[in-house]
Parts: sequence; C-alpha cells; structure tokens
Amino acid sequence: MDQYEAIFLRQSVRKFKWTPVSSDTLTKIGTFYEDIPALFPGIGTEIGITDNTDRSHQLKGFFGVKAPYYLSFYSEVRDRYQMNAGYICEQLSLYMMTLGLGSCFLGMSSLKNAPLARGNKKFVILMAFGTPEKSLIRRQYEAHRKKLSELCVFRDRPPKWMTQVVEAARLAPSDMNSQPWRFVSVGSRLHIFSKKSNMDKPGKWEEFDFGVMFAHIAIVSDELWLEVDLIRLENIVQKSFNSSHYVLSAVIHGTENPGKMKDTKSCVN
Repeated sequence: MDQYEAIFLRQSVRKFKWTPVSSDTLTKIGTFYEDIPALFPGIGTEIGITDNTDRSHQLKGFFGVKAPYYLSFYSEVRDRYQMNAGYICEQLSLYMMTLGLGSCFLGMSSLKNAPLARGNKKFVILMAFGTPEKSLIRRQYEAHRKKLSELCVFRDRPPKWMTQVVEAARLAPSDMNSQPWRFVSVGSRLHIFSKKSNMDKPGKWEEFDFGVMFAHIAIVSDELWLEVDLIRLENIVQKSFNSSHYVLSAVIHGTENPGKMKDTKSCVN
C-alpha cells in the first residue's frame, strides 16, 4: 500500500494494541516528516514522538484516545500555519498507514506535563498512533462523506483525472466530519471554497482541515503525473458569495513526459 491507496482506505483508529513499534519504524516516520515539502514554505515546524507503551503519560483535554504512541506537532505562528500543519500531518497519517499503523487526530487534547511550545514553535495538535486493535482500513463506500454532486459544481465536462482529484479531496477527514469545502471545476482549474458559517473567517480547525484536503490533492496529482500550483486569483477574491468564502485555486497541469514522475508543487503565489 502507498499513500495514494491509503487515501481511499484510511479510517481514524482509536483502539490500539499495546505492542511496541520498532525503533526503525519510528525513525522512518521522522525521516519521512523531514522530507515533506511545506504547503507554505518558510513556516518552521517540528515534531516529537512520545513512547507511551508503559501507559505512563496522561492526556488533558476532551475526547482523548489512549494510545501506545503520540506525535506532537509544533509550528511557528504565521499566516495559515494551521493549514500548513494539516497538510503535513495528513501526509504523516497516510504514511503511517503504509507502515501498518493506525492513527487519529486529537484536536482537543494534549499530553500532561508536555511543553506547549518548543522555542518559537507553538503546539498545534496531537496524533495518537500505533498498531490497530482491529482493522486498519475501511472501504471507500463506508466513508461517511457527502456525495460529489453536493460538494462540486463542474462548469464543463471534466477530464477523468479531474474527477479523480476531486474524489480524493472529497474523502479527506475533517473536524466532526464537517466537510467544510466546496469546489467549482473549470477546465484545468479547481476553485476551492469554504462553506460560510457565523464566523467572518475560517476557524482554527477548519484551516487545519483544508490543509488535510490539500494533502489529498497533492498526493493524487502526483500519482496521476500531474503538477499542481495553488494560487489565489484576484478576480475571485474580489467577488462576494452568499454561502461560501473563496480559499484558493488549484491549477493542474499535465506533465510533458508522462513516463517520468515529476514532483508535485505545493506553493502559493
């Protein structure tokens, strides 16, 4: 299984076996994290992995999950740092799945006696992970997600790869399964919107959720030998929408040489 396949099979795991994960596997997770390109370059991040196989570490906060391992994610506080965090953390979660490990995000929990900052980096989120007690996967049809027709408007007949990209985005997990995203597909561009709430701007976890969803777009695009540029289009920024906020647009390009994989771009202009 690779990350692309994991998108369609992943489920949040909340019950784990209390068996140790090899030091080699933990090293692989750290190395993989180091190689993930940021969604927004220039935002410093850091992770820490806590071994809780002896059950000595306690959680504080709500909706905690007891797990043999926890990954703490820290970030510099800059514009859209939460979105950047979601982008990186989802790739970590999917990578863990390729190693046979389950995980879940604990948005309202942290470790007792653990620092809430590392230097200039603030604690963002805790991930529980380990060997799952039951099944690691769920089938795509078992995912409780809105239908594609409820989330995306296709302004023209989309190429097959566009529907695959949007389908991967549709399956992204979100806080309380809120699925805050809405899409408009026009040619090779996918315009991405946030469903309006009572807030003037997206909340903390909504921004994180969008980062998770952008990770899915990046992974599936890479699998299909496509390149992605995430940009903000001024002609859309200046428009007013009744039920949504404009977030970003994904401009998707086919590669000139499909026989050679190219790195997916993850930058915002």
